[in-house]
Amino acid sequence: FKIFPHVLKCAIVVDKEISLHELILLGLNLSIMSNKVDDGSFQYPPFYSFPPFFTIQPVLATRNKQLEQWRALILSYHSHHRLRSLSVRDCLLFANDIIGRRLTPGEISTVLDDLVKKGRGEWEEDEYGGRTRCRILWRTPEEIADDLYDWAEKNGNVGGGVCTVYELHSGEDVVGTALEGADETLLRRAIAILEERGKCRLFQGETSDEDGIKFF
Repeated sequence: FKIFPHVLKCAIVVDKEISLHELILLGLNLSIMSNKVDDGSFQYPPFYSFPPFFTIQPVLATRNKQLEQWRALILSYHSHHRLRSLSVRDCLLFANDIIGRRLTPGEISTVLDDLVKKGRGEWEEDEYGGRTRCRILWRTPEEIADDLYDWAEKNGNVGGGVCTVYELHSGEDVVGTALEGADETLLRRAIAILEERGKCRLFQGETSDEDGIKFF
């Protein structure tokens, strides 16, 4: 791969021999190129313009760092745009046309398998059992449960009236909070966690959106 002068300059300053994988790590940790910005004002991190970022590295330490950065990028991008899932075929993150680099299908699977393994994603199989989409967990169900109860305390809902499930992800009172636009499937898991803790109770309504929650 091409080694950029910015990285070489930094490597020369270091008074020791530097291996190839150390050089890649150095590049992944440097703000070596101007950031890309999408039309939704999302600021791409500098390492997104580093060509080796789009090739899964063979050295374990380098690969672990690389996968950590892929996780952070996917989570921040989907959280910024309030996207609840990722299409394996259509996700724009896996290709950077400015530098002419993209992940191969196998490398995409490696990145997403790591995301799932770390508890930040869940595969959604299609009707044929194929892994074509991945649910993105900006927040885990446990974190959403904490967010939910913090919100209930701050808004005086603990010991108060009943909220609907719809209000907890799309109501006016959650605009600008971590709950706004939350995946209802994950929200219901969070509610179940709070029920197990004895901090709320779910009441069935006429429709799923009308299911009510009372906080204790």
